[in-house]
Amino acid sequence: MGVYGRFTARASQALNERGVYMGRRSTRIHVAVYRASGGRLGGHLPGWPGARIVLVDHVGAKTGRHRTSPLMYHEQDGSVAVVASKAGQPTNPAWFHNLIANPETTIQIGRERRPVRARLAGEAERDRLWAGFVGFYPGYEFFAEHAGRRRIPIVVLDPR
Repeated sequence: MGVYGRFTARASQALNERGVYMGRRSTRIHVAVYRASGGRLGGHLPGWPGARIVLVDHVGAKTGRHRTSPLMYHEQDGSVAVVASKAGQPTNPAWFHNLIANPETTIQIGRERRPVRARLAGEAERDRLWAGFVGFYPGYEFFAEHAGRRRIPIVVLDPR
């Protein structure tokens, strides 16, 4: 991990310890930049080249509004997995609830858009995937500790 990676990790942890979750504030800009550049900008977490970003579309479980969330992902055997960490906050992110309520959706990796169906990873699958996520972004361990009793779920987005 380089200097920039250590800086981004420490800044993220400092904000999270104070209950500041930056997701909502930066999501619209991130999505716009990602889409405009085809993922060349905003396609990975700064300082963490293995932490690649996918855009996940979802429909509000209560509102029915269409939304998009940029999330770190792991791809294996044609499926994409994402972690509902909410940066270690005590509740699951809204996109998680939205995907459980409305699992048929689309994702974008780079310029490619794919139709997918969301499902919650089973325990054994989750444990195997979790190790991979921690491998490319160790901050997930901090998120798990900070989440308290909440076991951070992993959502698998299977091709349809």
